[in-house]
Amino acid sequence: MRNVASRTHFRFEPIAVLITALAITIAWAPTALAQSPSPPALDESGALLEDERNTIEVVELLGPSVVAVKVEVRGEPVDPFAPFRENIPPQFRDFFRLPPPPDTPQPRQGSGSGFVIDEAGRIVTNFHVVTAALEPGSVDLREGASIGVVFPERDEPIPVRVVGANPDYDVALLEALEPDLVPDVPSIELAEGRVRVGQKVIAIGNPFGLQSTVTTGIVSAVGRQFESIGRIEIEMIQTDAAINPGNSGGPLLDSRGRLIGINTAIVPAIGVDGQRGNLGIGFAVPAELLAESMPLLEAGGLSGISAAAMDPDRPRLGITIMAVEAFPESVRAALNLPDEGLVVTHVDPDSAAAEAGVSGPTFVATVEGREYPAGGDVVVSADGQSVPRAEDLQRIVFSKDEGDSVTLELWRSGATRTLEVTLRAPGPSD
Repeated sequence: MRNVASRTHFRFEPIAVLITALAITIAWAPTALAQSPSPPALDESGALLEDERNTIEVVELLGPSVVAVKVEVRGEPVDPFAPFRENIPPQFRDFFRLPPPPDTPQPRQGSGSGFVIDEAGRIVTNFHVVTAALEPGSVDLREGASIGVVFPERDEPIPVRVVGANPDYDVALLEALEPDLVPDVPSIELAEGRVRVGQKVIAIGNPFGLQSTVTTGIVSAVGRQFESIGRIEIEMIQTDAAINPGNSGGPLLDSRGRLIGINTAIVPAIGVDGQRGNLGIGFAVPAELLAESMPLLEAGGLSGISAAAMDPDRPRLGITIMAVEAFPESVRAALNLPDEGLVVTHVDPDSAAAEAGVSGPTFVATVEGREYPAGGDVVVSADGQSVPRAEDLQRIVFSKDEGDSVTLELWRSGATRTLEVTLRAPGPSD
């Protein structure tokens, strides 16, 4: 019995101690809470990280200079009930009483971004943002089309016109029709020096119509080959800053608020609803290409290779070409082609090239079941410059006027020769 009583006493003793401890805690807790000092108020500016403060400063300074670009084009009449009209049996059509088909064009709307580039309040955007509102091969507005820009905290768009555009670099310069309506905001300056992989970037734009949206990231890569709206490959800046439809034409800024690029394209993620969005891979036209384009943009009209190619009066060589690198490696080896250059696949009769003695293919080689033009000239260089891509030769030719000459270094059957071609505009039959 003593042993049992002892065990019983031993079992309840810790419980008594625990209850006593809880009682002490409960008794002392109100006093402890009452006497503890309240935490000091946080200094809001001090709580921000240096990187956050930098982003805020850039956005507060230059956010007002970024606009939403609104484009409206009058389209063809659209009948939303057309499928119903076609599928309803004639005997039942009177029961549905559908409205008559519209006889007036329906507007098509688009949007993008842009930014103030100079003290005059002119604005830069992507050419592809505004091209639907323009006459083909021109910067003139189509009939019934309009372009306007909306500044932050302002509801009404300011009508603008396209001063000049370069489809090769996908850039356009806009000017307000009423300059007095443009608010006094700072212009965005172009960055100087090399863009470095890993450096911080800030994108401001109008994605999905959400004006003045800010995202940040880094430069993921530089020199990415990407085909522009003018079908010319240019070297782009790649970034992981969130860029979505509507960001096109907006600025990509460095931590000093300088322009390093113009947001222009994305590799999209497509949701179940078909809506395109950001996948973390965006591309921007380097600011240096904008700087290169500015004199011609200010001069007005379309400029660049693709614009010159659309001009029927531009002097040209009169040849059709294909890059050596476009041929499969097995074909290049079989034909013993040079490492780079432009294969002449056709020479227009009575053209400047034909007159100078440029030769087209003399036979067709069949390699692995496919036919390739062969036996003609390969343009290796023009005016002493290598021409590995078609646009390299086009850039040289379209920089010249009628009557100017271009010196071609031609390769054929392992031998090279030099010809001087005097450029002229195509004749009526060319």
